Parts: sequence; structure tokens; C-alpha cells
Amino acid sequence: MTDERVVIVTGGGSGIGEAAVRLLREGGHQVVVSGRRSEPLRRLERETGALAYPSDVGDPEAADGLVRAALVAYGRLDGIVLNAGIGRGGTVGDLSLEDWDEVMRTNVTGPLLLLRAAIPHLLETRGAVVAVASVSALRNGTSNVPYATSKAALLQLCRSVAVDYGRQGVRANIVCPSWVKSEMADRRMARFAAEADLPGDGVATAYEEVTRLLPLGRPGEPREIAEAIGWLLSPAASYVNGAVLTVDGGATALDPGALAFDFHVSPRGDEVS
Repeated sequence: MTDERVVIVTGGGSGIGEAAVRLLREGGHQVVVSGRRSEPLRRLERETGALAYPSDVGDPEAADGLVRAALVAYGRLDGIVLNAGIGRGGTVGDLSLEDWDEVMRTNVTGPLLLLRAAIPHLLETRGAVVAVASVSALRNGTSNVPYATSKAALLQLCRSVAVDYGRQGVRANIVCPSWVKSEMADRRMARFAAEADLPGDGVATAYEEVTRLLPLGRPGEPREIAEAIGWLLSPAASYVNGAVLTVDGGATALDPGALAFDFHVSPRGDEVS
């Protein structure tokens, strides 16, 4: 890689994706930012100079077009941040098949299509891929089948790139965040606050509740995840390949069976689980 890199960021209109775009642009890199919503991408384009390319990468033609846009604008492709994703809940017995299909198309098939389009160009530049998965790829909660399964599949998709193309110089790594303040997480916090009838500022109280037992005791900020992404894309991580980096405030370091020694934990009921 040269000092200046050309990177595609999917799901870049808000949250972790937006933070990654801003960090990369601050570092002097060229960025093509994709997402389904045009307005936040255009705003980011105005504010950072990133190239906005509104698209749904679950569409094969859109994935090809996104890669072509980077090549036409900048002549090369050095990195991809696979951040686009959606969340849906449900157990095996009650999940909606429509939700299952939508989550898999966005969280797994979309990254596959983009990688297929990008691999020939990443081979030329000995480029890097970073997938934004989740601690749900490693640990599970209740009623989380579509999301957790999709993030575990994304993790192994990215590791397959690491294994299959590492000898040709392409690196692929995964970050697994826990709760991070974002539009998507805000919506989940709002639902939790309503279901649990939490006092005060519902969203803020919900974030406090869901991160109370974490060793750091707080949610992450998008920039904190972006910093990890930026490092994995950089030459500083030149010998890091196929790694799973938990950026989770210590969530996956916890032994749930030991929590009872320090906390009294009671279930809220099936309606919140």
C-alpha cells in the first residue's frame, strides 16, 4: 500500500461507518462511502470530501458499481470496510422468514457480493478487508437468531478471505463491538426502555442498564471502533490476518457464572428477554 489508500466503507451514513469515513479522511485517504440512504451520504460527502455512492450492496449490480466507482474516481482499491448491517430478532420457533432472509441478504450476501467484485483489485494492491461483526458472533442472547447467525457467518466469510488470499498479500480481519451508541442501537434502546418502563431519559437509562455489568461499565463510541478499523487497515497491522478483535468494553472477558458474587441479577420477564 501507498501512504494514501483508497477504501470503500459500506453502511457509512451513520454510527461506526460514518466514524470510519471521518477517521480515514482525516488520515488523508480517499473514501467511497456507500449506504441505502442518500441524504446522510451526501452530507458526509460535503463535510469530509468522501465520495458518496448510495446503493444496496445486496444487489450484485450495485456491488459491482461500487467497486467501479472507486476505480473510476481513484484508479485503485486498497481496502474495504464491511459495515452495512441490520438487526432483527426472533427464536428458531417464532422468527419471521422474511426477517431471516432480509438479515442474511444484508449482513452476509451483501459482503460476499462486494468481496467478489473487489478481490481482483485488492490482489493488485495487496489490500485489506475489515468486517464489522459483533460480540453476537461470539456470544449469544435470547431471541437473537437472525442477527447472531448472520454475524457469525460474516466472521467466517472474512476469515475465508484471510485463508484463501493471504499468501497473495490480502489481509482480512474482523472487529466485534458490543453496544455502541448509534442510530441502530438507539432504536433498540428506545424499545427496551418502553418494554421495561425505565425511568428518566429512556434511551440513556437503557444504555446504562445494558452496559452496567461490563468491565468498562459504559457503551462504546463509534470513533472507538473506527480507531480499531483504521489500525487493521493500516501497514501497522501488516502481520495481522484472520484476527477477531473484540472492541467490547470487556464483555467477552466476563464469566456470567461469576456475576452473582458482585451483583444481584433478576430476570425482567419473557416480554423483555
